[in-house]
Amino acid sequence: MTTGDALQRLEQELKLRNYSPKTLKAYGSCVNNYLKIGGGLNLDIGHLKSFLGGKLEAGAAPETVNLYLNAMKFFYQEVLGCRGPVDVKFARRNLRLPVVLSREEIGRVLDQLKNKKHRLLVALAYGAGLRVSEVVVLRVRDVDFGRRMICVREGKGGKDRVTLLPEKLEGELKMFMVGREGGNFVFESERGGMLTARTAQKVFGRAIRAAGILKAATFHSLRHSFATHCIENGVDIRYVQSLLGHNNIRTTQRYTQVSENRLLNIQSPL
Repeated sequence: MTTGDALQRLEQELKLRNYSPKTLKAYGSCVNNYLKIGGGLNLDIGHLKSFLGGKLEAGAAPETVNLYLNAMKFFYQEVLGCRGPVDVKFARRNLRLPVVLSREEIGRVLDQLKNKKHRLLVALAYGAGLRVSEVVVLRVRDVDFGRRMICVREGKGGKDRVTLLPEKLEGELKMFMVGREGGNFVFESERGGMLTARTAQKVFGRAIRAAGILKAATFHSLRHSFATHCIENGVDIRYVQSLLGHNNIRTTQRYTQVSENRLLNIQSPL
């Protein structure tokens, strides 16, 4: 079997198992990169460990190294049918706190967005706790005004979930979607079709800078802020977990570490 044949089989297997296009691209890139630098179609644990160690030494984030490891495990075990475990441990992840914007900072960001579509997109991502990949693929039929809910189709891990439709955005969103068919994207590009995640990220990045906010905030900080503000408002953490679509409650619990409620009641000894 040639390298090209193996990569083609990898793509076919991922598609058969309904992996997302993003995962297809990421796994394909990882495996291709490994094979290009001398990784063979026969599993060599020593070579794989050396390759992953080299990535860490070159400054790659633990999350990136773990992506490579997951891709290689899938490739050798599920595509090439290698028997036995791929005995390589995952890289230890950095325990970084999420970057959270205050309510006042969210308001300042929205004030910078004069384009109606861009403002609504950012406001909805914050108000419903959506990832950038979820808000750009949101379709008209998935916004339920009657129940004040948004159905997120095939979120992370291919899961559907339901989240909140912010009451403050209802009227504006209805007017914005007038005349659209159910299958249309809510936030279409100027040329029609889906707005890219990169465009949404650029819009948010410009607004952050224009608002004079110095935090290392990304579009995903809107989701972090949604979760933290829900917890500060007294929403049960299990509900927050469901709205975010987290499998593990520990993923949601990290937002309690950046909640103002925990800190405001502590008196500094100074």
